[in-house]
Amino acid sequence: MPKQIILVTGAGTGIGKLSAQSLAEAGHVVYASMRDIAGRNAGRAAELRALAAARNIQLHPLELDVLSQASADAAAATVVREQGHLDVVMQNAGHLVVGPTEAFTPDEIAKVFDTNVLGAQRVNRAVLPYLRKQESGLMLWIGSTTTKGGFPPFMGPYGAAKAAMDSLAVTLAYEIARFGIETSIVVPGAFTRGTDHFPSAGKPADAATAAAYARYDGVMDQIGDRLSALTPDNADPQAVADEIVRIVGLPTGTRPMRSLIDFVGDGAAEVFEVSERVRIAFAKRIGMGDLLEAKVRR
Repeated sequence: MPKQIILVTGAGTGIGKLSAQSLAEAGHVVYASMRDIAGRNAGRAAELRALAAARNIQLHPLELDVLSQASADAAAATVVREQGHLDVVMQNAGHLVVGPTEAFTPDEIAKVFDTNVLGAQRVNRAVLPYLRKQESGLMLWIGSTTTKGGFPPFMGPYGAAKAAMDSLAVTLAYEIARFGIETSIVVPGAFTRGTDHFPSAGKPADAATAAAYARYDGVMDQIGDRLSALTPDNADPQAVADEIVRIVGLPTGTRPMRSLIDFVGDGAAEVFEVSERVRIAFAKRIGMGDLLEAKVRR
């Protein structure tokens, strides 16, 4: 497997951390980015450095706050300065919020979009100039089955933001294909064990409005438990990391546009099968079928 230079966002916990470690152990040079590595995430950065030293792998903690364009620009520049180029960008940074949609103020929802959507766009603007110049690369996005599958109530702002991010990834795929840049969207289902996704979920600040939904407490307070009840014992987020390693290791030009890892069976696989067929057919109907695949240099 050719060694790749990889930037992972949101690599402090969960799927981002597992993927960064797995990619490094597969022989790649991985920059595991997170915000505030000298402050509140200093322990996580130290853990990654210790792991890299113990296992003799190239796993480098890197400061990157997706809420800051300057931070994203500096991170991308650091990778290219140290390695000479950048091969793969894994757009993983995100944050879950749970609560009645009405109780979230517009500003709170804007913050969800700032992390999950605009944060990805800041990273796009930081890395794409390098990828376009070298006319190669892989944009690898971590999506969510909430965009097409069934999902519980009280995850409204998160579901909306992930859907927007998914749309951004698909649109961008067309726009960078002629630069030889591939796109893959890895779509995990719900994982209630092995990540901090649900335990660290944000809540609305408007407690009074949230309290007005008390008749739903049995639903709202048990979303994680109810999803866990549907989840088989062998469901492990490491499966997502393993799939990412597989995709990165595939020959250029053979990587899938989408890959689902869903142990719950929320229906996303069936919907994506139809939506992808429609997307491909429509692109061909309007004479843009060549944009469905990156123009890979031979």
